[in-house]
Parts: sequence; C-alpha cells; structure tokens
Amino acid sequence: MELKWLLYVTLLALGTLAVQANDMDDDDGDDVVDIEDDLDDGIEEVEELKPETSTPPPTPKVTYKAPVPTGEVYFAESFDKGTLDGWILSRAKKDDTDDEIAKYDGKWEVQDMKDTKLPGDKGLVLVTRAKHHAISSKLSKPFVFDTKPLIIQYEVNFQNGIECGGAYVKLLSKTPELNLDQFHDKTPYTIMFGPDKCGEDYKLHFIFRHKNPKTGKYEEKHAKRPDADLKTYFTDKKTHLYTLVLNPDNSFEILVDQTVVNSGNLLNDMSPPVNPPREIEDPNDQKPEDWDERPKIPDPDAVKPDDWDEDAPAKIADENAVKPEGWLDDEPEYVADPDAEKPEDWDEDMDGEWEAPQIANPKCETAPGCGTWQRPMIDNPNYKGKWKPPMIDNVNYQGIWKPRKIPNPDFFEDLEPFKMTPFSAVGLELWSMTSDIFFDNFIICTERAVADDWASDGWGLKKAADGAAESGVVGQMMAAAEERPWLWVVYILTVALPVFLIILFYCSGKKQPSAAEYKKTDAPQPDVMDEEKEEEKDKGDKEEEEEEEANEEKLGSDADIGSVSQEEEEEEEEEDRKPASEEEETVNRSPRNRKPRKD
Repeated sequence: MELKWLLYVTLLALGTLAVQANDMDDDDGDDVVDIEDDLDDGIEEVEELKPETSTPPPTPKVTYKAPVPTGEVYFAESFDKGTLDGWILSRAKKDDTDDEIAKYDGKWEVQDMKDTKLPGDKGLVLVTRAKHHAISSKLSKPFVFDTKPLIIQYEVNFQNGIECGGAYVKLLSKTPELNLDQFHDKTPYTIMFGPDKCGEDYKLHFIFRHKNPKTGKYEEKHAKRPDADLKTYFTDKKTHLYTLVLNPDNSFEILVDQTVVNSGNLLNDMSPPVNPPREIEDPNDQKPEDWDERPKIPDPDAVKPDDWDEDAPAKIADENAVKPEGWLDDEPEYVADPDAEKPEDWDEDMDGEWEAPQIANPKCETAPGCGTWQRPMIDNPNYKGKWKPPMIDNVNYQGIWKPRKIPNPDFFEDLEPFKMTPFSAVGLELWSMTSDIFFDNFIICTERAVADDWASDGWGLKKAADGAAESGVVGQMMAAAEERPWLWVVYILTVALPVFLIILFYCSGKKQPSAAEYKKTDAPQPDVMDEEKEEEKDKGDKEEEEEEEANEEKLGSDADIGSVSQEEEEEEEEEDRKPASEEEETVNRSPRNRKPRKD
C-alpha cells in the first residue's frame, strides 16, 4: 500500500513538473527543473500521508466496586470487608461417625479468588479438603412465606475443579432449638439449594422439607432433575451464578447464570409428591389360589407325531465331503520350536521338565491341512429338537391380579406447599474432597429486580472482567476444543472444505487439445473447420447471386428465353449440379463420413 501511494505521488509530481517546464520553455529556455528535489518533496508528502503504525487498543480495565442492595433484603453478604464478621463457625460433631472425622473442623477464610481479574473482590473460601465444614449466619429478620416470592442467589467457583463434594446452601428453619454454634447435618432446614457432584453425577439440588399436616412429621421433597447439561458449571473453573425463585402460586424456577435450567410446580414436579394419593392398595388383600394369570397355555389335546425324533443330533458329518489332495495326515499342526533354548535360570526341581514352546508346523503352510482329517459338520435336515405342544389362548385367563383399592387413611391435601416453615439463618454444611471452593455475593430477597441489580454489580463485573481478559476468537475456539475434542473435526472441515473446493474449481477447467492430439486422430482442427464453414457460406452466396442474374435476364427478354439453345440448357444444368457436387464433396470430407482405413 505504501509503494502504491509513493508511485501515485511521484507520477503526479512528474506530470506537474512537465506542464511547468513546458510553460517555462516559452519564457526562459535556460531554466532547468530539479526533478530530484521534487521527488524528495513527493516522498516527504507520501510519508506524511502514510498512516501511523496501528497499535492494539489497551485491554479495558474493569474496576471493582462492592455491590449494594437496591431494595429490601433479608440477607446480603459480599465479604468485601475481608472478615468473617457475622458468621459463626460450627463446633459440633457428627453423630455415628469416628471421632477422627466427626468434628466440623474444616477451615474457612475470606480471600481473593485465584487468578482474579477484579482486585479487591473477596469471597468465602472452603480452604481444606476431606473434612467436615459448617458455617452459618443470621438473617436480618426471619423470612415468612406469605404473599411474596422467595429469591435466593449466590455465586460459586470451583477453582480447582471438583472431585466429590457439594456447594449448596441450607436455609435453616426458625426453631427455638436453633443454635448456630452447633450447626450440623441434622439441623432442621427449610430449603436446600445448590450444586453437588460425586463421580460423574452432576446435580443441582432443590429440596424442601414439607410438614405433614396430619402427623406433623417432615418429609424431604426433591425437584425433578434438570434436562440441561450441568457438567460445564463444575469443570470450567469459572464463577457461576445460582438463583432459586419460589412464587406464592407454587411455581419455581432454577437459574444458572441468569438462564433457566429447571422449572416446575411444587404440586406436580416434586418427588415424592407433596400430597399422597386418595386411595391405596389394600395391604390385607391376597390373590385367590385359583386366580389364573396365564394368557397362553399348552394345547392339552396336542399329540407328538409318530415320526418326531427327539434324539436326532442338530449337526451331522457331511458324507459328500472329500479329503483335499495333499492333506498331511502324519504331520501335527503344531511342533516344538527348534530354535528355542532352555533359560539358564530354569530349575527343573522347581519349574519341572522344560519343554520347548509350540509353534505352527511350517510344513502345513503350503498344505491344505495337517493331522487326522475329519468330515466337516453340517446342519441335520431331520433335526426337530424336543417336541412341545403348541400354545393356545387360555380360556380361564383372568389378567394380572392387583389388590383392591381402599381409601388412604393418611390422605391429606395441601394446596399451598409454598407456605413452608419460616427460616432465620443461612448456612453451608459441606464435605468436599476438593479445596478452595469460592463462595460470594449471597442475597435473599423478594424482588426480582433487586436480585438482578445485585447480580449485575457482582457476578456481572466478574463476567465482564473475564471477557476483557480472554483471548480472541481463536483462543476461545481452542479452549472450547480442549473441553470438546469433537470440535476439532468441525474446525478441520470448516477450513479444509472451502480450500478443497477452490483448488478443485481452478484445477478442473476444460483443457484445450493440442495439435499433437489432433494428429493422432482424423478430427479436423478448429481452424480447418472454420475455413470449411466459410467456404460453404461463400458458395451459398454465389449461388444466390447467379440465380438473381438469371431471373433478370429472363425478365429483360422474353424472346431470348424462347430461343435458348440446347447447349445453354445443358450448361445451366451443369451449373446447377456443380454446387451440389461441391456440397457432397464437403460432406464427404467430414470426419464422420470418412471410411475407416484398412491396415
């Protein structure tokens, strides 16, 4: 591009100087134009016009600012103060567990995230592995399920991946016995929500404890598993936002990174169902002894045919087979390896008598076979197997027996399962085989807009910072291919297919035959064929002119027509036959009408 500009300016300068020199010749022929100086000036102009070397724009810097709730909240924690103020570490022990691992002595700390792109953004980190961890904090006021939705939201980053462990939260029920200092696995909770993984089982829990209105007992109700693939959230080592929305109409939504991955209704999409069935099977009902559940039975009137031979074998020797010529009956299929040697450390007392390993008999390689020849086995056409009577419909068939239904004595109907037990604290009670699980930006509120604003100021900043620091499109494609190796096939096809088509397009043009190839055959060359066509056209024009002249002569003199001699008529006939003979000669000269040569 620079060379193009240089040539353009140079030619412009030379043209201008030529015009000036022509004008100056009229006034003063002794003046000489210094072209080199003008060229230097043109080059300087080009250098001024040259664009400055483009430098990549600096990476945008995202400045972190601690999120602030924009409305009423029951709980909000960003950990940006750098302390665990307001959080209580459990000192409890698990029941029915060895004392060595029964204690909740796992370590929690407030730290910056590894490889953080937002300096100053801190979070709660589960530091140790293979230990029980429990920590909790009180809400500003208990949450009561009435006419407003419940929204719980927080962030998780599995900085080291995750082998086996969870990152779920528990909303601890408001009870007189609640003691956060003794928070453990059996502490009553209202809702448990969040990711959990062990092996290749990736889960996103939503469990609530429902109180039976008849018995007063609590039973866990589990939401159906989401259809979405959750593996990436556990393996990509990125911060993900988990949100649970519960509505007073019993509907719920589970979101990851503000995208719905599961939804449903508390009445229809929980297991076991909130409400028991109205009827149950009578546990005291028993199947009658004469109840017949067989849809088909053997035909009692069927008789085995007299010619049915149950002892006939399924395979018999082929009597028509003939031993191949050259079969070596006296040669074994395998022989001892003549090159094998007994190992020096072979102890016959311990290892027994040494024998050379067996190898395929080399004499059998060129023969159809070795050893005793046996006839091949074929299917026995007379084989029928064990005779069984045919099956017929059972006229006494009564169907599959089921116990009768009776009213369920434990039946109840709760049409408002949203109205759960109030909760007054949030806690993390976890066991993990992986360390450095990062938690951040907890919020519990009732307004979706408040949760979205909190997410935008926290998780949204993390996402923006990660995006600003990420490599270009190529880097992202390479990273995606590392997680999904099948993408390499897509990339290769995407690049190779267009290149192949371009090469095929340019290389598949029709090749004109050379003169040498025309010489090998009787096909006329293009120039010869063009000449023949021109000759035929000229002859046709000549014939038309002669016919016009003849017509004029006839019109000019009727007397001359009557006195035409026989010789003139013969000449005209010869004139008429001549073009036809020439046309025939031209046709005969065509390669298609030539007779084949006789060698």
